[in-house]
Amino acid sequence: MNLVSWNVNGIRACLKKGFMDFFNEIDADIFCIQETKATPEQVELEIPGYTQYWNSAEKKGYSGTLVLVKDTPITVKNDLGIEKHDSEGRVIALEYPKFYLVTVYTPNSKRDLLRLEYREKEWDIDFLNYVIELEKTKPVIFCGDLNVAHKEIDLKNPKSNKRNAGFTIEERQGFDNIVNHGFIDTFRHFNNEGDNYTWWSYMGQSRDRNVGWRIDYFCISDILSSNLKVASIHPQIMGSDHCPVSIEIDIK
Repeated sequence: MNLVSWNVNGIRACLKKGFMDFFNEIDADIFCIQETKATPEQVELEIPGYTQYWNSAEKKGYSGTLVLVKDTPITVKNDLGIEKHDSEGRVIALEYPKFYLVTVYTPNSKRDLLRLEYREKEWDIDFLNYVIELEKTKPVIFCGDLNVAHKEIDLKNPKSNKRNAGFTIEERQGFDNIVNHGFIDTFRHFNNEGDNYTWWSYMGQSRDRNVGWRIDYFCISDILSSNLKVASIHPQIMGSDHCPVSIEIDIK
C-alpha cells in the first residue's frame, strides 16, 4: 500500500498550487491531509475512485483533517472522544481488516509557548493513550503534522530554537514517549542523514536555502516493521509550507 500525508496549509489554496498534479502522480491508496482550513461544502473536490472523510474544526478557516481512500474502511471515527480536544478537527481514525490508520494534526504550542502546557500535559498524553488503546485490537499506522522536531538532526538550527514551539524539551519528550512505547518513526528507520525536512518558514527564503524542520511523520506499530518497504519525504512538491511524506507498506 502507498500511504501519503500532507499538511496543505489550506486545501482551497493548495488546489490552486498543483495539489491535483501530485495527487494523481503519487496514486496513493490512502491520502491524509492536515490543516484543510475548510468544510467539504467550501471545496470542489470530486476525485473518481476515492471516498472522502472530513473532520473540520468548529472555528471557520482553521485546522481540520481529511482522508481520501480507495478502499472503504470498516469504521471511521473522528476525534479522540474527549471534549476538550474535539472541536478543532484534528483526528480521523479509519479501521481496516489488518490495521488502524490515524491521521492527526497536533496542536502547535504557539509563539510564546501559550499552548505548551496544554500540549505537554493534556494533548500529547491523551493522543498517545488513544493510539495505544487502538493497538490493543490491531496494529496502528498514524501520520500527520506532529508539530515537533524530535532530535537536533531534525531541524537546521537546533541551538537557536531550544525554547521555540516545536523544539522544546517538553514536546520532544512527548515524541520520546511515542518511540518508547514501540512506535517506529518510519523515515528514521531507513535514513539517519541530516537536511531532510518537511516544513520551511515562508520568511527569509528558508525553503530555497533548505533551512527547515522535520515535523511531519508516519509512525507505525513495531509489529509492522518487517512490512515497511519505503519511507519518503517529497521536498520538491510545492503548494504549501510543508511537503508531503509517504510510506510503502505491505499490508491490506
